[in-house]
Amino acid sequence: MTVMLPGTIGDPADGPPAASETTAADRPGSLLPVLRVIPADCYERSTRRSDWLVVRSVAIYLAAAALLVMANAWWLVLPLWILAGLAVAGLFVLGHDAAHGALYDDAARNRRVGRALMTPSLHIFESWVIGHNRIHHGHTLRQGMDFVWHPVTVDEYRAFGRLAKLRHRLEWSMLGAGAYYMREVWWNKMMRFTAPERYRDRVKSDTRFLRVVAASAVLVVGAIGWVLGDGALSAGWMVVKVLVVPFVVFSWTIGFTVHVHHIADDIAWWPRRSWNSFHGQVEGTTILRIPALANAFLHNIFVHVPHHVDVRIPCYHLPKAADAIRAAFPEVVDRRLRVRDYLRNTKHCKLYDFDEQRWLDYDSVRSA
Repeated sequence: MTVMLPGTIGDPADGPPAASETTAADRPGSLLPVLRVIPADCYERSTRRSDWLVVRSVAIYLAAAALLVMANAWWLVLPLWILAGLAVAGLFVLGHDAAHGALYDDAARNRRVGRALMTPSLHIFESWVIGHNRIHHGHTLRQGMDFVWHPVTVDEYRAFGRLAKLRHRLEWSMLGAGAYYMREVWWNKMMRFTAPERYRDRVKSDTRFLRVVAASAVLVVGAIGWVLGDGALSAGWMVVKVLVVPFVVFSWTIGFTVHVHHIADDIAWWPRRSWNSFHGQVEGTTILRIPALANAFLHNIFVHVPHHVDVRIPCYHLPKAADAIRAAFPEVVDRRLRVRDYLRNTKHCKLYDFDEQRWLDYDSVRSA
């Protein structure tokens, strides 16, 4: 499936933009000057390398699941939950690459592999393609368009009921990333998503696939729990331990990831009419340096600026592309991911003034 986005040129299997494609280079907000600095070899895909990433990630996930089946002591179960959640996130990131057509050269293979990789995270592949590729990437940080961590204004917050305000305070707190992702992205924009008619058959097919695989996994894991334990209670606990909690850990991991990519005092959201591709894809995200062990699971997803500039770049070439972009455009945000930055942002970045393009905290509701 070919996905055309602002900032991409040609088919996802093509190489970098040709030097002759200059007609839009001088348009305000064009991505062509950024695209031109990306080395040509950043677009080269290696089937062997992609296969290795997939096999390694699947093996880690299956090993974590098997260990969870056998583990009973809490001091073993807790770290295994973290390991399993990170493993699910790793599979999801590779599935995300496949959804962009960046994992393999073959579109059909991207679809088959991507659909399977997104199953442990309970994501409907084609629904993700529509919402993430077309909406989030097509309108990154654009008011009323990008649904991922979209801020509300003071007036919108004032109009909330009591429960909606409490929910907002939870989801925009330091502990709320998973709750926000599960409700707003996974549930509202995927599980309850009604696809346009032209995509409906594929969404239905992927939904059936997910339901069959998920139901089979529940039955198998539950049966193991029944046999190893003492009836229905043991079966239910095994399902929670092996499948449900890792999904929750995954949701928090990805919610946190998306938050730090697009929410910070120095990242502006744009009114619809003044938005352009450069604002969204270059200024609207970050390059964050994370520990090598975490990156082994997350496949360079925190090197996010080049991914937004051109989704065709495979995950293993993102660091090289980032270095080239940063050298040509020093205004790109490039910093080490620090917990204190996230804590500061979740404390201050609560509401947004689109006219002034600045973040506000809840005190602004009383002072405005």
